[in-house]
Amino acid sequence: MTTDQPSLMMTSPIPAPAAWKAADFARDDSWIHPLSEADIAAIDAALAGLEAKGLIMPDFTAADFPLGPLEAELAACSDELENGRGFCVLRGLPVERYTEAEIDTLYYGIGLHMGQPVGQNPRGDLIGTVMHVGDATKKETRVYETNLYLPYHSDPSDVVGLLSIRKAKTGGLSSLISVAAIYNEILANHREYLGLYYRPWYFAHLCEDTPSLSPIFSVNEGKLSCRYLRQYTELGHEIMGQPLSKVEIEALDLFDAMISRDDLRLDMMLEPGDLQFANNYMVLHSRNAFEDHAEPEQRRKLLRLWLKMPNARRLASEFPGRNGFPLPGKIAEPA
Repeated sequence: MTTDQPSLMMTSPIPAPAAWKAADFARDDSWIHPLSEADIAAIDAALAGLEAKGLIMPDFTAADFPLGPLEAELAACSDELENGRGFCVLRGLPVERYTEAEIDTLYYGIGLHMGQPVGQNPRGDLIGTVMHVGDATKKETRVYETNLYLPYHSDPSDVVGLLSIRKAKTGGLSSLISVAAIYNEILANHREYLGLYYRPWYFAHLCEDTPSLSPIFSVNEGKLSCRYLRQYTELGHEIMGQPLSKVEIEALDLFDAMISRDDLRLDMMLEPGDLQFANNYMVLHSRNAFEDHAEPEQRRKLLRLWLKMPNARRLASEFPGRNGFPLPGKIAEPA
């Protein structure tokens, strides 16, 4: 959702809980929510209920997939995503007991209790597979399709979910970083660059055929939002024949220096059965390089969900919302 109210630069530091650093979690694991036996039993019952009704993904609603006590947990997670730290992790889904089709179904069903899953490619896939399947030497390769370091970035949706199915042989550590913490550092120590992040930049891979314009930072109704992935910004300007200036490159270098700081990021290994959710306007996500298993059936695999959230912030008109690709045969809704 967007509004025509003009965006103004935020000139005061952003407070907690949105602005957090790694040290804040040294003795705090409240962001991890273990699934209880009752939660898992509710998931199993919901799967059985769909089968009894003859319903298959995606042709069912949240009401067709009741989750009992887990619904309150998901509602709390949704509130945390928008009004708290911007992320949460559900832990302990026994993925080994389900078939691939059942995992897709239950993941989609969980998503329905938080928001509306949206398309992740022109085919309209509602669940994406994150594996090493692409050629890392090509600029056009989507970064999540390689086993190289995945730079910090935001996805084109209100919220991104990742469900871990298998870990890599080594590496593949997931990392999150607070946009507000980055902003506070730039505001305090490099204020001369701040205005550049509010100007429009060309971004490739925003679910459109050609790059489109968006600022990196935008403020609306008191909330800071961010859109970032340097590779796609550079590619967007290259495609549009609009070379970046020296000062723009300096601004991107500064941003990258902020997100590479150990004291800002929160690292976690997503174990099989972990579900990580992050607000794409508040949190950037990344993972380090990994070495995969030789056997295809043992290789690192995560499932991705993009969600359009009912409690999502209103976005400024110059920061157009992106909620995936239009589903085949459907007209795109206004952002």
